[in-house]
Amino acid sequence: MKTLITGGAGFIGSHLAERLIREGCEVAIVDELNDFYSPKLKCANLEAVKGAARGRLAPFFQADICDEAAMADVFDRVEPEMVIHLAARAGVRPSLEQPLLYERVNVHGTAVLLEECRKKGIKHFIFASSSSVYGAASRAPFREDDPVCRPISPYAATKLAGEAICHTYSHLYGMRVVCLRFFTVYGPRQRPDLAIRKFTDLIERGEPVPVFGDGSSSRDYTFIQDIVNGVVAATRYNCAYEIFNLGNSHPENLLDLIRALEEAIGKRAEIRWLPDQPGDVPITYADIGKAARLLSYSPQTPFRQGICEFVEWRRAVNGLA
Repeated sequence: MKTLITGGAGFIGSHLAERLIREGCEVAIVDELNDFYSPKLKCANLEAVKGAARGRLAPFFQADICDEAAMADVFDRVEPEMVIHLAARAGVRPSLEQPLLYERVNVHGTAVLLEECRKKGIKHFIFASSSSVYGAASRAPFREDDPVCRPISPYAATKLAGEAICHTYSHLYGMRVVCLRFFTVYGPRQRPDLAIRKFTDLIERGEPVPVFGDGSSSRDYTFIQDIVNGVVAATRYNCAYEIFNLGNSHPENLLDLIRALEEAIGKRAEIRWLPDQPGDVPITYADIGKAARLLSYSPQTPFRQGICEFVEWRRAVNGLA
């Protein structure tokens, strides 16, 4: 199946592209290569995808998903049968500083892609959503049928809006849409702004690790290969419109994360205590029963094993192994 992956030069997108190529899919990638983090890192991810292709064609298009003319050209050239939409402005805290940019990319950009699918008769669309849509939920673990009407960051609001417009296109035009709520994905190639990568580098350098609040906040850390397994399963699921949590269903608090990193690195962390941050939620915790039942989704990577694999990768790319 011809598959277009938006954001395919990123952390999740590059791993997914590699996997689909190895399974024999025809994959094309569109990515803006913006400066949210170094484009050099994204280009390195693309080289890994190119290596997986082993001489087969894996076209790459540098383009903004909000550019309607550019997206029309990409769709004309690729002629995809399925779109996996991962491209987004990511992160809660940056969205507080640039809410209009987040709205433009995450909402308008998603609408541009859906509209192009409608025009071209493409019926299969997968949307990368986020656990942040649950907000400061009072009940855990989070289930897909929980109320999600009170996001507490612009990023979360844009992801919720993305789910809504996906539902609209599914209802009106018979598109088969799956929305995947990712829970704190980590592993090799993780973005440099995310906690596990930042903390690893700080501990390696002997610099203080910032901890916001009292360290009790918990995240449902989910290893990248488990997420990729879930996305691939979603590509094979036939439905009108569905939402699935993709998490590990075993939250770890912030101090336990730091302890796991200390063990993997072999160094003690110096902690710098800071106030709580606006937009942060106290816990993310996925109920994955629906994904297990309908997608046969079953995370296989224990948290500390995944942390060790990440640290090994980070040291290798830093020349520390």
